[in-house]
Amino acid sequence: MESCGTAVSCMAAAFLLLLLGLLSSMAQQNELQTGVAGGEVTLNCTGILPDSKLSQDTVVTWKYYDTLLCRIEKRNYWKTPAFIRGGFDIKAPYKQLWMQNLKLSDAGIYTCEYSSHKVRTSLHVFKLTISLDGHFLQNEVPELILMQNSSSPLPDLNIALFDSNNNRVTPELQNKSRQKYIVNLRKLEAMDSGTWVCQVHSDSPLIKQNISFAVKVLGFQNPVLERKYVTVDSTVILSWHLNSQKIRWRKGFTGQLNWKQQESANAHELLNFSVPAQGELLETKKSSIFLFEIPERKPESTIEVRLPKVHFNHSGQYQCQLEYQGRHAQSQIELVVMKVSANPVGPLSRGANMTLTCQVSRPLPPNAYLRWERVNGTKMDIKSSKQREVKLEVNISAAGLWSCHLIEDSERKISLHYHVEEAAVWINYVIIGASVGGSLLAFALGCLCIISGISRHRRRQRAKRMAQARQHLLENKTCQCQHWLKK
Repeated sequence: MESCGTAVSCMAAAFLLLLLGLLSSMAQQNELQTGVAGGEVTLNCTGILPDSKLSQDTVVTWKYYDTLLCRIEKRNYWKTPAFIRGGFDIKAPYKQLWMQNLKLSDAGIYTCEYSSHKVRTSLHVFKLTISLDGHFLQNEVPELILMQNSSSPLPDLNIALFDSNNNRVTPELQNKSRQKYIVNLRKLEAMDSGTWVCQVHSDSPLIKQNISFAVKVLGFQNPVLERKYVTVDSTVILSWHLNSQKIRWRKGFTGQLNWKQQESANAHELLNFSVPAQGELLETKKSSIFLFEIPERKPESTIEVRLPKVHFNHSGQYQCQLEYQGRHAQSQIELVVMKVSANPVGPLSRGANMTLTCQVSRPLPPNAYLRWERVNGTKMDIKSSKQREVKLEVNISAAGLWSCHLIEDSERKISLHYHVEEAAVWINYVIIGASVGGSLLAFALGCLCIISGISRHRRRQRAKRMAQARQHLLENKTCQCQHWLKK
């Protein structure tokens, strides 16, 4: 009987404790709130009635841990120095605690008490910082640092990043601790400028926080490397489009445009430019190694060079370079010039041959080649170059319009034509007559040379014989004189 009474007493005590706990949980509510450093957050005093329905004797207090922040009684506010230093405020009519310009140190337990109720809010604060204050040049890699602070043990976070076009970006995790996460993004391009989102997730406690941050990428809207094909004597404008106006880049930067014919050659500065704080583009011509112009009318934030008459040696690398706070970004246009020529120059005679030459100033990429073809000709009149060949020659015997095409990825980039005229009939006869006459003249000259040679040979032989006869006669006279003297 005693054991039974003891059991009943235990069950009653347990029921009483459970009832007290239930009442206590009803009187005290626990909430989780997240905020971002530099932002603002509003903490609710859940269950409180509006001002119009509060009784005159209702007292509302806000505490940070055990530190009293404010006391509201009969619609009068009593604010402590801690409340004033923290920059807090009370939002009517529900007596919410409004916090602005959050800091990591603001994380902790905030308690709202009224009547027999107590609302306990755990504030979890995140802080996201981006390197270089979010101002980058293209091809630079941003570093993000995410920190968190809370009154409870810090959770293990999952981080997802989305760029300005809402595309998910996979970051490279450099360092990780429960308090600090350091990640690197990919290389930036000018089109990446805009608002990015860092999505923070935790399962325990359940947290899903989106943190927005601004990214400004100063750079060129051109590709990093662009190839431009032109023909000799044509006009070309080389343009570099900056995005400084588009992203409202307020701070000044400088730059220059350099040209060199080959990779290993010395670079020549064609012009330099600067953008002061007001955003106007100022350009100064620096070189006169060849004729070029700076167009006067152009869109803002555009660097342009105009070559009014392209020469074959104008080809090369034109590199536009930006400089900002000791960092550099550049975009390059490779200019390739094409020319055609013929040997011999002039009308093509019947039965004669001519060599047409098509040449480019720089090696072509593997997906590009040259091709000669005769307009309205046959497949026999088509000849293509080999990979990376800069010169293509074709021997022709047919007059007409011949075209040299530069083809890249099965697309004709540029074409240059050479019209081969056919010699007139009388010109052919003149050429034939001149050829025959020339042959006859050469034959006659040969005969004259032979006859003249034979005549000279005979004269030399006759002179030689006469000299021998005189010598012989002289010797005979000498002998006769000696014989007469002896007598």
